[in-house]
Amino acid sequence: MASSSGTCSGSSSLLQNSGSEEDLQAVMDQRKRKRMISNRESARRSRMRKQKHLDDLVTQVAQLRKENQQILTTVNITTQQFLSVEAENSVLRAQVGELSHRLESLNEIIEVLNAGFGSTTFVEPTTNNTTFFNPMNMGYLNHPIMASADILQY
Repeated sequence: MASSSGTCSGSSSLLQNSGSEEDLQAVMDQRKRKRMISNRESARRSRMRKQKHLDDLVTQVAQLRKENQQILTTVNITTQQFLSVEAENSVLRAQVGELSHRLESLNEIIEVLNAGFGSTTFVEPTTNNTTFFNPMNMGYLNHPIMASADILQY
């Protein structure tokens, strides 16, 4: 009987092992399914993060292009203003040169008048020739003409 009880216990042990293996397989399948679902969820979250990052980058590119366009517009306007001011400055420099030259000429004339006439009196051309004209009595002829930057402002 020992052999039959051994067989019985052996077949029962086989049944237990077989049930245990089936349970183990079911648990493993369950874990495998959970892992697959978890991996799918993780991949979905990763794709969503990647899409959000891509959308953020597209938005940033659009914003940077807009800022770049504004900067280019500002640079172009500033360049035009610079060229305009530079042209005006050139005209003003030419005017200063011309006015300086005229002032120098007028001062030379005054020097000639001061040196040449001294205290001589001249007869002013009138009908009766009784009025005397002395250019030295004119105060503005005794002083050089001075110019300042204020006369150039319009």
